[in-house]
Amino acid sequence: MSRRRTATSSARAADPTTAWAEDVLADRIVAGELVKHAAERHMRDLRDGPARGLHWSVEKAAHAIGFFPAVFSITAGAKAGQPFTLLPWHLFTVGSLFGWRRADGQRRYRTAWMETGKGQAKSPLMAGVGLYLMGFCGIPRAEIYAIAGDKDQANVLFKDAVAMCRGQIPGEEEGDSLEERGTVVIRGTGDMAWKIEHPESRSMFQALASGESVSGPRPVAVLADEIHEFKSAAPIELWQAAITKMPGDPLMMLGTNTPAADQIVGTEQSEFYQNVAKGEFKDDTSFSFIARTDPGDEPFENEACWPKSLPALGITYPVENVRNEVAKARGLASKALSVKRLFFGIPVGSSEYWIDEDLWDSTLGKVDDEELIGLPCWLGIDPSQRNDLTALAAVWRTRIGRYKAKIWYWKPREGLADAEAKDKAPYAQWWEEGVLTATPGRGIKMGFVVARVQDLVARHEVEAMAFDLAHFQTFRDEADAAGFETWEYKGPDEPEGSGLKMIRHAQGARGLHSERQLWMPRSVQALEDLIRAGNLTVDDNGLTRWCSGNSTLNEDGQGNRFFDKKRSRGRIDGMVSLAMAVGAATSAHKPSREPEYQMMFV
Repeated sequence: MSRRRTATSSARAADPTTAWAEDVLADRIVAGELVKHAAERHMRDLRDGPARGLHWSVEKAAHAIGFFPAVFSITAGAKAGQPFTLLPWHLFTVGSLFGWRRADGQRRYRTAWMETGKGQAKSPLMAGVGLYLMGFCGIPRAEIYAIAGDKDQANVLFKDAVAMCRGQIPGEEEGDSLEERGTVVIRGTGDMAWKIEHPESRSMFQALASGESVSGPRPVAVLADEIHEFKSAAPIELWQAAITKMPGDPLMMLGTNTPAADQIVGTEQSEFYQNVAKGEFKDDTSFSFIARTDPGDEPFENEACWPKSLPALGITYPVENVRNEVAKARGLASKALSVKRLFFGIPVGSSEYWIDEDLWDSTLGKVDDEELIGLPCWLGIDPSQRNDLTALAAVWRTRIGRYKAKIWYWKPREGLADAEAKDKAPYAQWWEEGVLTATPGRGIKMGFVVARVQDLVARHEVEAMAFDLAHFQTFRDEADAAGFETWEYKGPDEPEGSGLKMIRHAQGARGLHSERQLWMPRSVQALEDLIRAGNLTVDDNGLTRWCSGNSTLNEDGQGNRFFDKKRSRGRIDGMVSLAMAVGAATSAHKPSREPEYQMMFV
């Protein structure tokens, strides 16, 4: 019995790649379904692969796995300076890439997809694989390229490779490195390094942005990082074509976090490799490792599922880092979306959606302003210049402290078809549905907006209207022409006027919430708070949903968050006006000072 246990332990040590797959399938390692599919594929191919000309080389896998801690040190983080011992998921990946062979002895896999949560050391792994192929696999004149959506991102991976070449070789004298030995030559100094050369084999390693090209590339390896950020599939297709033309066994590695549904390039690639892992698409040349939590998991409630998407958790990636992110996401609805995708592999609908989509959907419903007559009401207006979309939001506070909101929209009638093509929005349909008012002419007729405000003031208990100073003078002029009185609030110490009270609302990060004006970061926070608490209902229609889907939040260095029209994917005027109205409504119900009491003797 003792000899059998020793033999089994010895076999596991000799073949840690297979041992890892066995542990995953035996639930000794926490893994999601897609990782289990990868493990099942490995075990299945050990049995069935020889019939297809595939064989498993324990020796080749072990050589690649052993290379990392023998040559490289960890270059950053709490374990900096220690040998680069591969993480368990690294071990399975590297072992698979170099251990599986074709009948001719060449490597089986020509493409590899690695998708995990943030902070799982994908870039250092890819950098190490690139260096291994550059100078330590006996390939003359090997060309290794690191690519990404832009040069800065490509340099992240490349700088890891540079740091590994300059890092201490484990077990050698202090200061002994690949660069110091002359094994590699690094062109450029410090962070300005731009090429690594291996003189003995006349090989090189270089970083390129996705749009850059080189003349007649002959890549042995292309390392593509952050695929979810790629705007076009063209660079991947270009380099895959170059890989296809190469003799031997070149490799293209693709690393990424889980892409959002609107990140088309990453989503299409991920879906392909998911199908490969599940066996729904047969491709013996493609390797797939996809670490995601599973449908039905609740990562905000149950930490036990976290290792499914974060396989380095508790090894090199601190659990506390994730706990901090989850805690913030619970308090900020807009952050919940990115945390779900980037840490737990949940492919949300938009890469930069401003709030958790499920929360937003739960906020939408039917709001009939006729049923709200007699309740306090606040308005927010985002006026447009010339032919853009104009939005007016009204927010009512109910007697039980809940809020109801409705948004009206205007757009010039002339040029509506052109606007539909430009904005990719069905304005004509929304006009027919009564969601949008199309005003005569090519420019916004502000008189229509003034008329709606007048109607709301006449029928409802309108306390105030928040306004954006930009382009607002046209509204004031039209209101004056219609005999509609308005006055601008300038602080509690200034005299009040007659008519509609208007409160200035600062946009963006500039400005500050004060007794004289409202401020977008404060209003955005108030809007999120109401949505998260389930205390807001917004009238549901296609145009409002479209504005919400276009919206993104920007953040300054102080953590102030605001709607950003420049970064958004389309018109967001409905969300801007809604935040302004909510900011006015919630500010009106926050006591500015403690109540004063008087004592009377009788």
